[in-house]
Amino acid sequence: MTEDGFLGGRVRLRQPADGYRAAIDPVFLAASVPAKAGETVLEAGAGHGAAAICLASRVPGCQVFGIEAQADLVRLANDNARLNGLAPAVQVMVGDLAKPPPRLISGSFDHVMANPPYLAAGAASSSPVPGRAAANVEGEAVLADWIGFLLRMVRLKGTLTLIHRADRLDEILALLRADAGEIVVFPLWPRAGEPAKRVIVRARRAIRTPLTVAAGLALHGEGGAYTPEADAVLRGDALDLLPG
Repeated sequence: MTEDGFLGGRVRLRQPADGYRAAIDPVFLAASVPAKAGETVLEAGAGHGAAAICLASRVPGCQVFGIEAQADLVRLANDNARLNGLAPAVQVMVGDLAKPPPRLISGSFDHVMANPPYLAAGAASSSPVPGRAAANVEGEAVLADWIGFLLRMVRLKGTLTLIHRADRLDEILALLRADAGEIVVFPLWPRAGEPAKRVIVRARRAIRTPLTVAAGLALHGEGGAYTPEADAVLRGDALDLLPG
């Protein structure tokens, strides 16, 4: 295990030295969820709690639940919540998308979020490290299962937020259009002028407002340092997908 700092050191996370390790994606995911105090959030595939804990740290008073199939990561996520003084505001449970825990009631969450595995099965060689492989490559649950689960769990007009690879955006939009609208696509550009590799997608269930492609955000400037806007998010600011 290592213990690493997030949000400018406000959050401390213990994570495996050899296995899935959180980088910036769960931080940007958590920053994009428009949760308020008193609201409930569900994360699918919570891992060791990075996104859930970053969100609860940014929005005191919100309740974040997580579901995670790997029991060892569930224990670690709940330990991390206690480490940051966020238990019981963050609670992660063992379960998978096909058989969620009975306490998760469909249509009961104000917001749902996920950082699903980015690669379809067979699209790339899996890591020999099991935890890393499960985080990066789809298993029995494919992208349609992830989005279907999130749409079932969020309340009417609640928000669904994903971070994913830009080259799978067409699949994501096709899966959302049947039951969601007010879709915002927010590209994360590695540098200004370069093609986006990641996108944040937010939608609202049972809304029919047209799609918006936002201006997005460049992560790195000249010399490779984070841009001031990206650095502010990594230090704990909310990410407004449609400023102004």
